[in-house]
Amino acid sequence: MFVDEATIKVNAGDGGNGCMAFRREKFVPRGGPSGGDGGRGGSIILESTEHQNTLIRFRFNPEYRAQRGAHGEGSNRTGRDGVDMIVKVPVGCIVYDAETEEQIKDFQRPKEQFVIARGGRGGRGNARFATSTHRAPREHEPGTPGELRRLKLVLKLLADAGLVGLPNAGKSSLLSRISAAHPKISDYPFTTLVPCLGVVAVDEEESFVMADIPGLIEGAHEGHGLGTRFLRHVERTRVLVHLIDGGDLAESDPRHDFEVIMNELSHFHADLTRKPMILVATKLDLATHRSRLLSIEQLAKEKGLPFLAISSATGKGLDRLKQMVLSTLRRMEVRVEEPGEIGVAESEIDELLSPSQTVVGSGSGTGKRPVPPNREPK
Repeated sequence: MFVDEATIKVNAGDGGNGCMAFRREKFVPRGGPSGGDGGRGGSIILESTEHQNTLIRFRFNPEYRAQRGAHGEGSNRTGRDGVDMIVKVPVGCIVYDAETEEQIKDFQRPKEQFVIARGGRGGRGNARFATSTHRAPREHEPGTPGELRRLKLVLKLLADAGLVGLPNAGKSSLLSRISAAHPKISDYPFTTLVPCLGVVAVDEEESFVMADIPGLIEGAHEGHGLGTRFLRHVERTRVLVHLIDGGDLAESDPRHDFEVIMNELSHFHADLTRKPMILVATKLDLATHRSRLLSIEQLAKEKGLPFLAISSATGKGLDRLKQMVLSTLRRMEVRVEEPGEIGVAESEIDELLSPSQTVVGSGSGTGKRPVPPNREPK
């Protein structure tokens, strides 16, 4: 089960009480105060991990309490400190205060730690109050309580590439072919109800993470369809792969399909439309006519986007798509050009329908890392 929101309560451990005691030993008259301090309460620490991609554990275990500190004892013995509790959250989790809605921490890298609730301080024993004029103090302090907080956890998946498009555009089929992920695939809308992550291996040394985002429809930013619940997962992706149904059975205008998705992305967050994007025509095996493919290709040229035609059923164009995504990610790393400024090369639709390589587009997937400016290649 995929859960991307949860509310939890964390309670750090209380500090131990200080002790009131006096030294009583044979041949030691008036031994004086010997009460030890209480131990510190355990804190609650959040730590990000790559081994989780859902908040489901917090749905069924919403309360976390750290160990309290032990009380002080006689003979100036300090109580044992409480053990800190480490709670692991998935990378991409954002922590909010449930009362004020204030953002506390955004975990964007693995193994990040953040103390979300501090343990209480141990109380002082009566030995701490002894002075030259007050030699038999009976004062001692109780431990302070640990912090108690209600937190709201929101997960925004971290992925290198995100698949967006209308329902039944072929997003799940594509992810299942190029990765080991197994999303649900069927021939009706909204088959994918939760985001799905897959690791796409380009070669033996390089790979990237791709996210299958549930299909969007017109008015999604207003709550239609699956609403805005999963739009936030697109925010963390670095490259968008926009899928449009290129098969003959598609009845809608591809330009209208494209504008619907772009409109929903812009209404949710204006920066989403400025991300690098690759326009992909799917279901090439069902495209016996050229008119729809020509229309999608012309749309890509007008928008200045790389264009590619693929078939998840036959596998045509999938290797090329992986290379294009990887090449785009590389350009973003070395900052050779501004995001979104990817040119479109001239191509022929005849090449799409030929049994050879089924690719139209930028020719940017050479697999070679671009050389940064002002730097000589090694």
